[in-house]
Amino acid sequence: MRPEEEFLDVLQNIEWAIVEEFHKDRSILDIDVRDAVTAIVRLYEAELESRGAPNAPLSDRAKRILDPVRAMCEWRLGRASESLQARFTTEAPEVPVSVEDLILCLKRIRKSIDRWNKEGGRQGYLSFVEQYVV
Repeated sequence: MRPEEEFLDVLQNIEWAIVEEFHKDRSILDIDVRDAVTAIVRLYEAELESRGAPNAPLSDRAKRILDPVRAMCEWRLGRASESLQARFTTEAPEVPVSVEDLILCLKRIRKSIDRWNKEGGRQGYLSFVEQYVV
């Protein structure tokens, strides 16, 4: 089964976090989102391999995407702290997603960024996904 079929709710949650940040700062580009998503993928891959996460430098805009997206990922993993939990209006998911499945979702988003950026330019992905996230 494809990630967008099996994990539609997870993908929507992550993309909501991306679009929320984009609404706050319209200078954010697809490359900033891609860099942030890639950094989070590396973080969770390192976790699976029980090693330290690489510390790749990120632009300020990418860092602004990374923080809320990572918070959403932690929430979907069922690992949100009480202060983090308070940021969300709904309770934590009844069945947390696995780290492996979360990585799959993040990689699917990264593939979407590449596709829509190629088709629509510097903010092609952001413009595309913004239409579907309320």
